[in-house]
Amino acid sequence: MIFADLLFIFVFLPAVLLCYFAFKNTTYRNIVLVAFSMVFYAWGEPVMVFLMVGTSEVNRLLAILVEKHKGTKKGKLIAIVAISLTLATLAVFKYGGLLHLPFKPSLPIGISFYTFQIIAYMVEVYKGNTKAQKSSLKFLMYISLFPQLIAGPIVRYNLVEQQISGTRPTNVTNISYGITRFTIGLAKKVLLANQLGAAARTVLDGNVVMSVSGAWLGVFLFALQIYYDFSGYSDMAIGLGRIFGFSFPENFNYPYISQSISEFWRRWHMTLGGFFRDYVYIPLGGGRRMVFRNLLITWFLTGLWHGASWNFALWGVYFGVLIIIEKAFLLKVTEKVPALIKIPFTLFFVVFGWALFYYTDFERMWGFIKSLLALNSMPLTDIVTTNLLYDKIAVIIIALLFCMPIYRYIERAIERMRALQYIVPVVNVAIVFLCVIMLVGDTHNPFLYYRF
Repeated sequence: MIFADLLFIFVFLPAVLLCYFAFKNTTYRNIVLVAFSMVFYAWGEPVMVFLMVGTSEVNRLLAILVEKHKGTKKGKLIAIVAISLTLATLAVFKYGGLLHLPFKPSLPIGISFYTFQIIAYMVEVYKGNTKAQKSSLKFLMYISLFPQLIAGPIVRYNLVEQQISGTRPTNVTNISYGITRFTIGLAKKVLLANQLGAAARTVLDGNVVMSVSGAWLGVFLFALQIYYDFSGYSDMAIGLGRIFGFSFPENFNYPYISQSISEFWRRWHMTLGGFFRDYVYIPLGGGRRMVFRNLLITWFLTGLWHGASWNFALWGVYFGVLIIIEKAFLLKVTEKVPALIKIPFTLFFVVFGWALFYYTDFERMWGFIKSLLALNSMPLTDIVTTNLLYDKIAVIIIALLFCMPIYRYIERAIERMRALQYIVPVVNVAIVFLCVIMLVGDTHNPFLYYRF
């Protein structure tokens, strides 16, 4: 089940809200959220829900032992065993093909996200920064909470520890904000990502030998699609969390206005970047020693995290090399270059990188790259590309506009002019109504990070 689904919007969500707000006691509300989270996950993975529950309980018990033996070799050994078991689970189910295992288990939905949350939790318990959670219910809720279960954001335990155990601020302000944030995410997904994705597929899934403009239009449409798809899902997750009283971290901060590759990755999928920074890059030595080695290892693993295919590892190394070049000299060279030049310069390399991300078949990838770089005999443009551009120009312009922080100005205007606050609910209803119309007649409604 995904958020941009009529079943979720009109059946699951009203049911969980009704049951949740029927109680005022936090424990009963936690039980409701865990129960519905199990249904939400089991809807797509009826068997793998036992894997998630088992992984959660095993790590809860091991964390208690780690805390009990904190500061000793035994405590360190238990922490290493716990993290190794979690990584082994991820490796078996996600990378079975790359590891040439004799069997090919199906990939559990959201395993990359909830295993990372478990690892971060275990490390912080070992360091003494977080107290081990004794309650099975509370820890399972942290792992399985349906708003962030499938695709994040990756939530650190310390950020929600008090909200899990204490009274959550489920007031009118939070609920109103949550509804608006969910609606924005739904619009990103249904009105923009789905339309951009359908157009991108007509280009990228066909013959990879094409005109230069056709290739760039295709990968540019995909770049917009993956942004609105993933950031839209993050908005919906943050909005749903706020309705239930949880404050989830932001995951995107207008990455396509970045003036460098380094800045782009500080703005894109920020919770994942923070995880690899804190638990891979810094432990390797960070910026203190062997910086370039640390960056390459971190980015190789970041790429591989995205999928069990070597193109993702290549994609990660590609960005690692670009960041190394920036740190070595490029950032100093471009320090005084205007933003109007640095932004499109950065976008060129980012968009090119999405071609590496899209194609798991290296032969098709190379054929497409040759089209991008005019290394084949095809013309600069063609009538099919021109027609596609004319057909999608309106949605492209809207998508480009909202890649910029326009919404922040709208929020400030609403805060200054109280009369505008009464319009927000009307706009929310109108957006949901339009999204429902699109969902009813739209057969193209994938979620790109659904099985990451």
